[in-house]
Amino acid sequence: MSDAAAYPTTQLPLPESGTLKIGVVADTHLPDRLLSLPSQLFTALDGVDLILHAGDISNPKALRELERVAPVIAVLGNRDIWYQANWSLPLDRVIEVGAVRIGLTHGHGGLRGYVREKLFYYTVGFHLESFIAAAQARFSDVQAIAFGHSHHPFNERRGQVLMFNPGSVSPSYRAAFGASIGILTSDGREVRGEIMPLGFRGEARKLF
Repeated sequence: MSDAAAYPTTQLPLPESGTLKIGVVADTHLPDRLLSLPSQLFTALDGVDLILHAGDISNPKALRELERVAPVIAVLGNRDIWYQANWSLPLDRVIEVGAVRIGLTHGHGGLRGYVREKLFYYTVGFHLESFIAAAQARFSDVQAIAFGHSHHPFNERRGQVLMFNPGSVSPSYRAAFGASIGILTSDGREVRGEIMPLGFRGEARKLF
């Protein structure tokens, strides 16, 4: 597992309500798979205190649009190398809410991890468990891990850790699931997750 001391860490206070509501977004792929962020995304994010973007932002314009809703914390995805403005983003980071630590990663593991994954994919095929294991291996001492990359929504505890993938805002890659985001809520003692379908599938689109 990664060295926890190396994670950029953001500490967040609880709001007066006593519960922090976090929108989790991944794989916006703007504009290589989605020409613009859909209105349904902003409707689903209404009322969140914070937004986590789990990578594959593509055009950083996506982050600027999300920042109109709430503060955004993001990590680097494999597609984000195409935009220099994304290069300063870390691969992994931790968000602390009281006693709760939430790991945030895209899940591709940097260039070497991505190459290994592609070799596995083209020889063995797609296996969701390999994506989950890769994200889990990025962290120690966390209560939840929010990740992207697989375009496959996932909300399940593995041991003491909530493994949480909100799915993809750009639905073309795993069209059977449609577009979705996630909501994490924490009272500073525990964290819970919910997947929120956005109600559209979109057209298959890949510019590069």
